[in-house]
Amino acid sequence: MVTRVVLAVLVVLGLALAATSCGTIESGNVGVRTTLGRVSADEVEPGLFMGVPGISGVQEFSAKEIAIDLNDLTPKARDNLSLRDLDVSVYYRADPQQVADLYVKYAGQHTRDEGSRVGLPAHGLVVRLARNAVYEQTARIDSLVMHTQRDELAAAVRRSLQAELNNNDKGVFAVTRVVIRALTTDPAIEKAIQDSVAAQKQLETTKQRIAIAEAEAQVEIKRAEGIAKANQIINQSLTREYLQHESNLALQKFAEKGGTTTVVLPATMQTAPLISIGK
Repeated sequence: MVTRVVLAVLVVLGLALAATSCGTIESGNVGVRTTLGRVSADEVEPGLFMGVPGISGVQEFSAKEIAIDLNDLTPKARDNLSLRDLDVSVYYRADPQQVADLYVKYAGQHTRDEGSRVGLPAHGLVVRLARNAVYEQTARIDSLVMHTQRDELAAAVRRSLQAELNNNDKGVFAVTRVVIRALTTDPAIEKAIQDSVAAQKQLETTKQRIAIAEAEAQVEIKRAEGIAKANQIINQSLTREYLQHESNLALQKFAEKGGTTTVVLPATMQTAPLISIGK
């Protein structure tokens, strides 16, 4: 009799163990346990877990950085021109201690990673808000300069998305980074950008030529100022007395020449000249 009871107990235990499912939670992830449809508020830590099919189960969720790839977007810039193609990658992480609450609050917004089959908490929500942030921030920049402000656009999208997530769940989500992978404008915009760059280069060349011409003009001005100053100094030194003295010397040399019979009387001479007449 005792043997039969022991065997029965062993059979029951065996069936119970056979019906018990178990698994492991990878490091960096957490599990959410549901028991008879009720969600436990405490996350299952990484490691081995036990469950009973139909009664209790554990779903694994990522607490690591999650990537969202937004491809082939065509947002409008501030000048109301649409981009041809914009590809953006947004990376976010959920607080591992809040995943169970997110599981309840955003039921239907979670997705599974196709490779690992691990749940991505509130993935649908973040995708929608990230897309809105990209369109909103793109509309703040002109299309002609968009290609030069990729980093600024990425930073603006990150700030906008983080603020929106904080409005609903402060401290739960962290937008770790945003990367602009591709940014292609409309062909008409590309032509305008090329024309703008060419015009800018031409303007720079013209400014250089003007600067050179101004420098050469300054050299000529300085040269003219030097000549004028020299003439001024010479004019100031040519006094009436000095000119009279030079005239007297010239007359003296003329008079000293032998056999001369010509007398020169300067109109401005105030005294009678001394003339030597040869015999």
